[in-house]
Amino acid sequence: MKKLSGAEMVVQSLKDEGVEYVFGYPGGSVLDIYDAIHTLDNINHVLVRHEQAAVHMADGYARSTGKVGCVLVTSGPGATNAI
Repeated sequence: MKKLSGAEMVVQSLKDEGVEYVFGYPGGSVLDIYDAIHTLDNINHVLVRHEQAAVHMADGYARSTGKVGCVLVTSGPGATNAI
């Protein structure tokens, strides 16, 4: 049995929950998660220009489709900007 990294576990959880799109802005603390996302064909990343935009896009996606809206931003100022 292959050992999974923490990032691979996060991405597997997203896949298990049926997440199709992840809206976000990459940064140092989440790069491993981004690498793991890009190994899958069924989760698409939507790059934004600001973390607030990712939150609004995920909210709009969830409201319009009834599916999970997922945001991925880095720690520190990235997380603060998403609030």
